[in-house]
Amino acid sequence: MANEETAEKPVEQDLSEGTLMSHLVELRNRLLKMLAAIVGVFIVLFPFAHKIYSTIAAPLNAALGEDETMITTNLIAIVLTPYKLTFFVAVALAMPIVLYQLWAFVAPGLYKNEKRFAFPLLGSSVLLFYAGVAFAYFVLFPLAFNFLVAFAPDDVAVMPDMSVFASFVVMVSFVFGLAFEVPVATVLVVWAGLTTPDKLAKARPYVFLMAFVLGMFLTPPDVISQTLLAIPVYLLYEIGLYMSRIFGRRRTSNEEEPAGPES
Repeated sequence: MANEETAEKPVEQDLSEGTLMSHLVELRNRLLKMLAAIVGVFIVLFPFAHKIYSTIAAPLNAALGEDETMITTNLIAIVLTPYKLTFFVAVALAMPIVLYQLWAFVAPGLYKNEKRFAFPLLGSSVLLFYAGVAFAYFVLFPLAFNFLVAFAPDDVAVMPDMSVFASFVVMVSFVFGLAFEVPVATVLVVWAGLTTPDKLAKARPYVFLMAFVLGMFLTPPDVISQTLLAIPVYLLYEIGLYMSRIFGRRRTSNEEEPAGPES
């Protein structure tokens, strides 16, 4: 009996190590595909780097007017900044492929009824991310830049640094893109059983306060930018509550269906 038990342990250990190694290989392949997608989009956008930079800088240039322009004190930034900004645009455009690769890695471990909800959530997360970036570009940037430039003293020439501007745009765009994922995050928290829609509904006052606190730390130091982040985040939280109730009811109705994770 002792010999049989000792013989079984190496077999179980080999199986676990083999499973772990296969998961690591799969993860590596998915990461390589994500990187290839980003690099591929960047190569396509590379010849248009200066055009992309000019397009993204249009709201600030409009706020500055014809007499004032951006400057740079770093000669290297003249060359690198447009391509740096183009790389982050490539990351944003490749986001559907990146999220799909994450989905493909996780999907084999999900139940069939869970896959029914996971795929719509994946599509929603992509659309909400782009909606957040578009909101930042078309709504926040024009209002914030005009507000900040208007508050400059009369004897001060407003000439922002181009590299600082690029870093600012990237940070704010991704912050708004992630902030607009609140409905998906709310559904996932309820779906995982960490809380219930009723408990989240009771936390509305705290969420409203936290939305303004996040707006204070993650946006430019003006009331307009903070409000433009806080209000959509809270409204998206309400949408997430509504979606979590719908998904919760549908998931409960499907729990009795025989399903198991795919091998």
